[in-house]
Amino acid sequence: MTIKSKSLMALMLVLALSACSDKVVKPQSGAQGALNSGTENSAYDGGNDLSVETVAIGQGQGMDQVTELMQSDTFSNPNSPLSKRVIYFEYDSSNVKAEFVPVVEAHAVYLVNNPNQTITLEGHSDERGTREYNIALAEQRAKSVFNMLQVLGVMNHQVGVVSYGEEKPDAMGSDEEAFQLNRRVEVVYK
Repeated sequence: MTIKSKSLMALMLVLALSACSDKVVKPQSGAQGALNSGTENSAYDGGNDLSVETVAIGQGQGMDQVTELMQSDTFSNPNSPLSKRVIYFEYDSSNVKAEFVPVVEAHAVYLVNNPNQTITLEGHSDERGTREYNIALAEQRAKSVFNMLQVLGVMNHQVGVVSYGEEKPDAMGSDEEAFQLNRRVEVVYK
C-alpha cells in the first residue's frame, strides 16, 4: 500500500469519524502537508521541548464517565481504531511506525470532538539500556505521540505524559518477543 493510499484512507477515516459529531474537525494549517510528506514521521520528530499539563478529573466525573466511555461501541468494537490504545516502537526509536499513524489520528479526532476528555500517554521501554536511558526513551516515545496529536488539533490540556521506562513491562522475559511488547506507548483515557 502506498503512502498516498494510506493518507487517503486516513483522511476518509477522519471524515467518517467527524461525521458522527455535530462539530466539524478541520486540520490545522500545515497538518495535512506534514502527514503527507512522504517520509515517516517527518512532522513528528519528537525533538521539541513540550510543556505538558496533566489535568485531574473532577469529583463529579471519575470512573463512571471512563467506564461508560470504554463500554461504548466506539471503544470496544475491534474494527474501530479507537479500540487500539497501544502504539509499539522499534528498538531504540521514538518514531511512530506508519502502521500506528491511523490509530493516533483516530484518537486525535475523538479528542478534538470531545474537548473535555483527557488522556495520559504512558511511555514504556524494554529492559535493555540503563534505567535513566529507558526513562528518557519512554518519555520521548510518549512525546512523539503527543506531537502528532498536537499537530492534529488536540489541545495541550487534554494530554498528560508519563514515562515508566522499563518499570512496568507488558511481557516478562528477555527475548525479542517480550522486548517488542514492552516498547510501547499506552493511551489511557481518564
